[in-house]
Amino acid sequence: MTIPITVAYGDGIGPEIMEATLHVLKEAGADISIETIEVGERIYNQGASSGILPSAWESLRRNKVLLKAPITTPQGKGYKSLNVTMRKALGLYANIRPTQAYHPFVKTNHPKMNLVIVRENEEDLYAGIEYRQSHDVYESVKLITRSGTERIVRYAFEYAMQNNRKKVTCMSKDNIMKISDGMFHNTFDSIGKEYPSLEKEHYIIDIGAARIASRPEIFDVIVTENLYGDIISDIAADVSGSVGLAGSSNIGEDFGMFEAIHGSAPDISGKNIANPSGILQSAVMMLIHIGQPEVATTVHNAWLYTLEQGIHTPDIYRKESSREKVGTKEFAAAVVKNLGKKPATLPAADYKPAAKKAATAKIALAAATAKKELNGVDMYVCWTGDVNELGTKVKALAEGELILKTLSNKGLKAWPEMDTSGMHLTDQFRCRFRVPNGKTTTHAAITALLERAQKAGLDFTKAENLYFFDGVPGYTLSQGQ
Repeated sequence: MTIPITVAYGDGIGPEIMEATLHVLKEAGADISIETIEVGERIYNQGASSGILPSAWESLRRNKVLLKAPITTPQGKGYKSLNVTMRKALGLYANIRPTQAYHPFVKTNHPKMNLVIVRENEEDLYAGIEYRQSHDVYESVKLITRSGTERIVRYAFEYAMQNNRKKVTCMSKDNIMKISDGMFHNTFDSIGKEYPSLEKEHYIIDIGAARIASRPEIFDVIVTENLYGDIISDIAADVSGSVGLAGSSNIGEDFGMFEAIHGSAPDISGKNIANPSGILQSAVMMLIHIGQPEVATTVHNAWLYTLEQGIHTPDIYRKESSREKVGTKEFAAAVVKNLGKKPATLPAADYKPAAKKAATAKIALAAATAKKELNGVDMYVCWTGDVNELGTKVKALAEGELILKTLSNKGLKAWPEMDTSGMHLTDQFRCRFRVPNGKTTTHAAITALLERAQKAGLDFTKAENLYFFDGVPGYTLSQGQ
């Protein structure tokens, strides 16, 4: 059955590598019909801040499969990342990035490397929620949900089972972000108990990233949050020998988007030297997704055979390991010539029909069973004067049991009884008001507090309510808070 797909040629080197890839797919017998859309730089320049037009969305929602070349997002100026927009609008919550070494044909210091990074794709700092709160303070909001975490973690375990992987590693920074990353780690541990045949481990992200750079062969499947996954995916691709070889898939309940992980490289656009391997590898993943594993196997093996022949584009060409330096078109022609052949040294591909989709069903929101109690509020105030004067002003706002506990600056206690002479204070203070433990307050009391702050001439920028959930604080605590 012919499968309709949507294709975006992208910007920079995108059209060249997409043409090369589609040529290979056609010659390999991929049973697809192509509907082309235009996204990216030219659309941005027409005034569409998201880089995509309504007609393109119609194609995506009709075909549910997108093969996309890299695009250029203009810096600043209010432009939104098209990739982030697509991932959220289409529910593409799982980003899958396989990375392996192709030693000895592509230079690498880690010939046994063969790992897959499963990256959460919709949440974290990539939610794109940012504010400027004062002359000095800028904020990015990190959002992590239990339901989103459970879905990506379960996807990683199911992927490992379906692809005969042996170990799943979680990476987070829960030694610092104890609530958000702590929930991610705890969810991993909880779901991991359902997969006793798989080895499980956790790394703090900084040492985990260092291990990927120095000893990537110790990893198998890695599951992590959005920002961390973005960073370590590029580390892994570079360590393997070339970012230009790595493809990726973005999977949701109903949609799939397939793209190379590298950028649009406008500096080499039109020179016929770009490596099309990343988008070709993504197309292989797409073929498996749409139920054409035999064609995927044929294409992948021809590509591996071409690498073994030493026919390489300039980014991976080495005199000691390459036989011929070729351009984008010539590399694609070589892959076409090798269709039907298998590699002699590198492991040959042998894709099977995809098993059930790995945990793509929606995960229900957390049931509202925990007892949620309002315990106080953090009021953020812009202030450049003496901290003790601010403390006196804010303390005077307290009424009833809702009293001022501390002032802090950049998360560090600054009042009361603190010597701030050695601190680099910014112009925003967090004023924490709480009722005693075991007590609760009301939204009306907090609103009244903010009204008193306004009448006192205090410039408050925001308020964060403080809650207990089943008696456990749902906010960070430090000395005196």
